[in-house]
Amino acid sequence: MEIDRKIRYGMVGGGPGAFIGEVHRMAAALDGKIELVAGSFSSKPEKSRKMGNKLHLSEDRVYTSYEEMAEEEAALPADERIDFVSITTPNHLHFPVAKAFIEQGIHVVCDKPMTHTIEEAEELCRLVEEHDVIFALTHNYTGYPMVKEARKLVADGKLGTLRKVVVEYPQGWLAQVGEDDNIWRLDPDRAGISSAVGDIGSHAENLVEYITGQKLTELYADIHSFGKGYELEDDANMLVHYDGGLRGILYCSQVSVGEENDLNIRLYGDEASLEWHQENPNYLRIKYEDAPEEVYKRGNTYLSDAAQFGNRIPQGHPEGFIEAFANIYSNVADVITARLSGEEANALAHDFPTVYDGAHGVHFINKAIESGKNRKWVDMEYDPTDG
Repeated sequence: MEIDRKIRYGMVGGGPGAFIGEVHRMAAALDGKIELVAGSFSSKPEKSRKMGNKLHLSEDRVYTSYEEMAEEEAALPADERIDFVSITTPNHLHFPVAKAFIEQGIHVVCDKPMTHTIEEAEELCRLVEEHDVIFALTHNYTGYPMVKEARKLVADGKLGTLRKVVVEYPQGWLAQVGEDDNIWRLDPDRAGISSAVGDIGSHAENLVEYITGQKLTELYADIHSFGKGYELEDDANMLVHYDGGLRGILYCSQVSVGEENDLNIRLYGDEASLEWHQENPNYLRIKYEDAPEEVYKRGNTYLSDAAQFGNRIPQGHPEGFIEAFANIYSNVADVITARLSGEEANALAHDFPTVYDGAHGVHFINKAIESGKNRKWVDMEYDPTDG
């Protein structure tokens, strides 16, 4: 059965002044496959209505709460209701919002970290299976074509046996924050048990697992709060060991003065190494002991199918953050469309982080903070389906 319409979605969060909500909306709209038709954009009804008006939504599809939205959207006829919800709220609402929509049989795209606790993450895993919904987590850096190329090169043995990884995510935006500044990422009630590790360290760890296919077995974390007046860490350094023998260093910081968003990875095998920088994402470098360095460039036909599947424009025209985000939304739309059509989606469209990746991320955050507080190595082996 052919589907001759766009995939419909609603958003929870992303109200006036919310940076990440606007990023999600731009990404979802980029390929023309998805349309925003509903939302509960703020816990304050007036702000939600204001955002709905700005986005030209019908007044009866702008809701005063996510609970109301989940119930009323599910009650609409199949040819009117949303196909999925995008969750762009502060961290503490990810779990209850996702749970509410999953239980109504509505697919979910959720910002990270997925939940505050491991127990909540495992409950979402069970609910996704029980209600047979599609769940995507926006670890958007996996959407970059050259990250996908790095993954393929590693899988093909280009680097040989992996030995060492150095993954970094430095930012400097918290360096001058004072105790009187009201920032939700520093509030344990809204952010959870972590700031730097939860916000950006989780991206760094996910990037390693995505590219290498290896899982953490143990880590030792040094966490610290340089800022005054808040308890959550703004800096973390970790030693990390993986199940395929890979060892390395993970560094994330929100107080590295002068840094903007420099997520980067250096991965060393016994035959070659690779290097990728998020701030210059269209290039992937491969280095050898006794041969010239190779530079892989986005958009070229010599790249893998996975890398080319995420391209939109020819080589030499830079693509970046919004496009990487959009690759997750585009893939989700393709998978939902295929399901509605009773068909199988292109295998490449299934390349997005899932609820199980979300559970692994929550486990990583909690164990890293445990290690940092107790100054000890912690066991990281974990299977969310055993919960």
